[in-house]
Amino acid sequence: MPDRRPWISPVDLAGWPRTEREAVAEQQRLRALVEPTGPGPTGAALVAGVDVAYDDERDVVAAAAVLLDLATLEVVEESTAVGRIAFPYLPGLLAFRELPAVVDALAGLGRRPDLVVCDGYGLAHPRRLGLASHLGVLTGLRTLGVAKTPFSFDHRPPAPERGAWTPLLDRADGTEVGRALRTRTGVKPVFVSVGHRIGLAEAVDCVLALTPAYRLPETTRRADSLCRRALVTASATAAPATAGSATAGSAGPTSAVAGHPDSGARGR
Repeated sequence: MPDRRPWISPVDLAGWPRTEREAVAEQQRLRALVEPTGPGPTGAALVAGVDVAYDDERDVVAAAAVLLDLATLEVVEESTAVGRIAFPYLPGLLAFRELPAVVDALAGLGRRPDLVVCDGYGLAHPRRLGLASHLGVLTGLRTLGVAKTPFSFDHRPPAPERGAWTPLLDRADGTEVGRALRTRTGVKPVFVSVGHRIGLAEAVDCVLALTPAYRLPETTRRADSLCRRALVTASATAAPATAGSATAGSAGPTSAVAGHPDSGARGR
């Protein structure tokens, strides 16, 4: 079987931060590498959504990557990866828990996405390196973040109609770190931020293109459903974690191509 992963490498867990101090230092190092401008995808671009689900009792994380055609929003391909949780839960450092499995899920895709949409933050982060920005710098992919809450940032409610937005501001210095965006008329907004290699206005336009019927992007909705199903499958066979058990990386991706006889969600 030919190698389906020529465009992305797995996370080097041997050098992955293990402590809060190491993780914060890594964020400080990488934040300077974020490119906060760039075009959005157009035409028949391929846009991936990624998401993760956890079973902390069994020390299992499941990640999903779902590739959509931007023009039709039809699923082109999907991939999952399951592994051990690579970092403890610490606010502001969730990327270190999620990225190894997310990268492995993306590695299962046969095609490189033109954009990856993360369920979380990019520059809208205390150290300007949320999951979307971290993933972009790590892989070189164009990324953006769409979050359900404003985290620790301030905003005014946008006007009620779809497409209205207001700036998401750092309360310390007034810097715009994202936008509160109304994707459905009369429905609470989502919070969009640049990840890497895309501008904020372009990120907002892309999120609107991905939300024709629901509050959350189709990429996020589909990845969320897929990773939850993968976690159920993985947890059914995993023993509960014991105190002091070691963390490890993902067991590797599995993928399915839309329209293929074997297409559909499978365990990672």
